Amino acid sequence: MTNELTDNLFSLIKSLSPSEKRQFSLYVGRIGVNTDSKFLNLFKVMSKQKKYDEKLILNNTDISKQQLSNVKAHLYKQILISLRLNPAHQGIPVQIREQFDFAYILYRKGLYKQSLKLLDKIKATALHYEEKNVAYEILEMEKIIESQYITRSIHNRAEVLIKQTEELSRLNMVSSKLSNLSLRLYGIFLKMGYARTIEEAQAIKILFEENVPEYEFSKIGFREKLWLYKAHLWYSFITQDFLSCYRYSLKWIDLFNENPHLVSIHPVSYIKGNHYLLESLFYLNHSNLFEKTLKNLEETLKDPKIPDDDNLAALSFLYVYTNKLNLKFMRGDFSGAEPLIEKIQKKIKIYKGRIDEHHIMVLYYKIASLYFGGGDNKKCIEFLNKIISNKSLAIREDLMCFSRILNLVAHYEAGQDYHLESLIKSTFKFLIKMNDLHEVQKELIKFLRILPDVSPLDIKVEFRKLHNKLKQYEDHPYERRAFLYLDIISYLESKIENRPVADIIAEKAELVRR
Repeated sequence: MTNELTDNLFSLIKSLSPSEKRQFSLYVGRIGVNTDSKFLNLFKVMSKQKKYDEKLILNNTDISKQQLSNVKAHLYKQILISLRLNPAHQGIPVQIREQFDFAYILYRKGLYKQSLKLLDKIKATALHYEEKNVAYEILEMEKIIESQYITRSIHNRAEVLIKQTEELSRLNMVSSKLSNLSLRLYGIFLKMGYARTIEEAQAIKILFEENVPEYEFSKIGFREKLWLYKAHLWYSFITQDFLSCYRYSLKWIDLFNENPHLVSIHPVSYIKGNHYLLESLFYLNHSNLFEKTLKNLEETLKDPKIPDDDNLAALSFLYVYTNKLNLKFMRGDFSGAEPLIEKIQKKIKIYKGRIDEHHIMVLYYKIASLYFGGGDNKKCIEFLNKIISNKSLAIREDLMCFSRILNLVAHYEAGQDYHLESLIKSTFKFLIKMNDLHEVQKELIKFLRILPDVSPLDIKVEFRKLHNKLKQYEDHPYERRAFLYLDIISYLESKIENRPVADIIAEKAELVRR
């Protein structure tokens, strides 16, 4: 518990901007703390540390080892109070909660009419900004006051409150069920990726249909529709229905366009909607529309409506640079990627504490694929090893599987085939363990096994054989999943035609653009 508190406090202090540190100093001055205060001295020492050092703290403050835990807890609380008072963190949800607290204080003072007037005002604000859970709490507070004291505020007040409570209760229930379904589907996608078999797709379909609550579309609001679109989007992604992904991500963004006042309240959802629209266009291979949408996203992030905070900065980096990599794949542009990759690696170091490991590994896989397309197989192997050697990654089994497949091909291309046999065996075992040994993977492993014994004169014949076998799976509803991770068809065509794989992909991209 002490270690957790230390980590949390240290990371909180390190996340403070210069203006937030100044705000904290002003706040401490306002509460009348003297400059020798233990928690203030602890703050000063920890602010200067690059790495937490308890010995240095004890030597540079008058805090004893026994007192340290309590002083840390007090400092943590005071920093959070200071941040809450900072205008930068005074968003609408925080303001509504603050006003709700004021109404409660007025109620406790016996100023019932004043309390009810304030509650009615903030209830309208909460409903306007889709803060329906708080609105429900406000209604419950109104009912307490009305049931205890005869205020005679409005005729038929009880009936009005009951009707409002029932309506909000119904909407909150719909929202809760849709958010549960959305989160469950997202969890499934993180664990296994796309559906691998008709049985898995059918199981997802049953799960989806059984958990979608009953609703009348005309009677649900912004929040409920947003969760509905999210649930449909994840269902569509898992079942590889990318046209449906496009439709629901577009509905998601249109929902915000119809309610522009909610962009600043739910900026994360707004940015994510744009990202999933880009993901859909990437898989549909609409490069022109993709490029236009990516430019729009970059412009959107400069909009004053989007708050400037650490969380959004990390997400903006993740979504913009993931899609910049995707654009290179769509164009078949594998050259000159080094500056982009260097920038991504620097940003990963900056935002590492705010981006989950899963998304970092996805970036590494895309970088590895970019190097592979550009013919730098050693660099490709280097980034794949970051994924393969990650023992703590318990999500995206498909990512782990295809990292090993690409690793095999990259080792062959790099001329590092002296231990290819052992790599093939370990990959084969891993795919069986993950229940991911499908026809495309089987054919690839079979091909790589025979390669060392194939005469250089016959190598093209073998490439053509593999190409013909895999081509039949290109439009297969479940086998085509392999081609989402590795464009093995273009790779084989490049080997058959003695041309760079980048040229093959670029030509295909040009045909799509026409």
